Amino acid sequence: MFERIREDINAALQNDPAARSKLEVLLCYPGVHALWMYRIYHYLWNKGLLTIARFISHINRFLTGVEIHPAAEIGRGVFIDHGMGVVIGETAVIGDGCLIYKGVVLGGTTMEKTKRHPNLGKKVIVGSNACILGNITIGDYVRIGSGSVVVNDVPPHATVVGVPGRIIEQHKKKGHEVELDHGQLPDPIAEALKIVLKENQKLKQRLKKLEDHLELSKKEDDSISEADSEILTVFMKNYKDGDGI
Repeated sequence: MFERIREDINAALQNDPAARSKLEVLLCYPGVHALWMYRIYHYLWNKGLLTIARFISHINRFLTGVEIHPAAEIGRGVFIDHGMGVVIGETAVIGDGCLIYKGVVLGGTTMEKTKRHPNLGKKVIVGSNACILGNITIGDYVRIGSGSVVVNDVPPHATVVGVPGRIIEQHKKKGHEVELDHGQLPDPIAEALKIVLKENQKLKQRLKKLEDHLELSKKEDDSISEADSEILTVFMKNYKDGDGI
């Protein structure tokens, strides 16, 4: 038990630059407290004490703002930053070393009593207010941007943003580095619009060249027509005067 407590405190110190000491984490981090209480009622749930486990989970929600169902499976070294508004459903599975920010929902999408919540691999980062819904699998080392809604499987080492979530890149780093800058995530829709605008500008330039070319051709045709008219006038004058061609 004490080893798990040390792991939780170290996870907070590693993932939150605001954490200054182990004592501060021990006393002032509701995300850490929520995990400690979860382990108690998760144990009771597995022993068949379902109502007691649910009641303690309700107290946990009231005290920390984090709602974790007693049946959820959470690995080691997980850190819930701030914690307020986090919801982890009954059949959710969270791998070792995951980092979860406030407002995250690991929710279900069906009313059937079956596996209906997501599986998170190891060392997944889930940004603030992101929703991961349904019986889907999020691969190891995946990064999910703030406010994203993920409803499909995500391969390992990917970064996902948007509604619905779109994979914008896949990285191949071996270790886990917290580098999910919530203010610098790319917007795939904006990127697509930039491409469309760039292509539109190219089309405008090509159209302008074609218009200039047609205008030049028209002027050349007009000059030829004037020359032909002068030749015809001289011909008709000579013909009338009896000179012939």
